Amino acid sequence: MKIHRIALSLALLSVALLGMSGLGVRAGWWPFTVGFQLLGGVVGAGMAAMGCALIGLAVPRWRAGAFAPLLLSIMLGAGAAWFPLYMAQRANVLPRIHDISTDLTHPPAFVAVLPLRANAANPALYGGAEVAAMQRLGYPDIQPLMLAVAPAEAYARALAAAHAMGWQIVAFDPASGRIEATATTFWFGFKDDVVVRITPAEGASRVDVRSVSRVGKSDVGANAARIRAYFARF
Repeated sequence: MKIHRIALSLALLSVALLGMSGLGVRAGWWPFTVGFQLLGGVVGAGMAAMGCALIGLAVPRWRAGAFAPLLLSIMLGAGAAWFPLYMAQRANVLPRIHDISTDLTHPPAFVAVLPLRANAANPALYGGAEVAAMQRLGYPDIQPLMLAVAPAEAYARALAAAHAMGWQIVAFDPASGRIEATATTFWFGFKDDVVVRITPAEGASRVDVRSVSRVGKSDVGANAARIRAYFARF
């Protein structure tokens, strides 16, 4: 088999494995641990495709008439391998926590969501001072949102923003200023739970949010990113 065909086959394999890693977990074909293992195959196949393609480009007789597929192999292999490598890099530099809250002293507690987390690997109970210390170090920007409006208006905005985020609203109670919802991640379809709490604050309103993953020691920054995006909706 000519080297450009080998390179392109490996590149297509890396793309296929990348798609299967997420699709299989979402469809329930295998657990997320298998999906993560497939990501290792994505990197291996992608890097091998790039290596073969670079060798093919370096040898004139192999490059002749095969420049386009060799270049395509590099692009596909690099593109597929980038995602798992990027996630691995983030996992190495970000705190290994999966529970992010704007209030580290009195984090909003889950109520309505608890039955949905009955079989979750991660507990709904906050991890305490150790988790808070790691969050302060890794995500110092995650703070409560202060709004110069009455709590009723702040609650209406909070609920509208939750709907705009595409979350599944599990419960909402304007009287207590609480919203509980479940967010589904894009690639693997992980379920993360969110609770929003609105409280009066010296003529204004304070919005606190807590986002917690059901599985995984590290969320690779997903919960902090979710809170930032939610506040941006306001």
